[in-house]
Amino acid sequence: MNNLAKHFIHIAAWLAIALAPAASRAADGSLLKPPPGARVAIVVFEDMECPDCARAYPVVWEAAKKHNIPVVLHDFPLQMHPWSFDAAVFARYFDSKSQKLGDDFRGFIFQNQQQIDKQNLRQWADKFASINNSPIPFVLDPDGQFKTKILADRQLGTQIGLQHTPTIFVVGNGGAATPAVEVEDRTKLDQIIEDMLQKAPAAPAAKKPIAKKAPAKKAAKK
Repeated sequence: MNNLAKHFIHIAAWLAIALAPAASRAADGSLLKPPPGARVAIVVFEDMECPDCARAYPVVWEAAKKHNIPVVLHDFPLQMHPWSFDAAVFARYFDSKSQKLGDDFRGFIFQNQQQIDKQNLRQWADKFASINNSPIPFVLDPDGQFKTKILADRQLGTQIGLQHTPTIFVVGNGGAATPAVEVEDRTKLDQIIEDMLQKAPAAPAAKKPIAKKAPAKKAAKK
């Protein structure tokens, strides 16, 4: 087979994938679960250099606040984005200080995304750190633990068949009764959450401690 024929075969294979129905290429969210104690959660795989992730970020958090459900973030930095992996490492550092600080850093980066590049990323991270009184050490990830967590997230995303960022799921705690739903149209996010909340079982009521009876006092002998 000559090189030209091979070239056309490769093009045909690429077109077959690109033109395949979206449903056949949808990510499989069956491995995703809400955090312990939550009935429903929004799970997001994101890349902090991705413009659409920046647009999705406020939509996701507004919906989570409205319905009082948690957001579970997974880092999925794309190879095509030169500073996204480094940004994820900074985010993991702030996560280690507090989950809120890590979430706020991601929002800060998304808000300023168009002004950030690989050369000035550290300056923007230091600016956020200064605002929040949480200085960044010179060696950010000495033992590689943050990098390991990012790679684990990326491996999970690859395993479930991610095709793009952001990939957003609404997941419930009911197992097969509440299969994960990928949110392809963000205008329907509220409705998907409401549907999932109707299907998800309520958290079991906390058991009241059984009151111990005080031992009966013996009457004193006269």
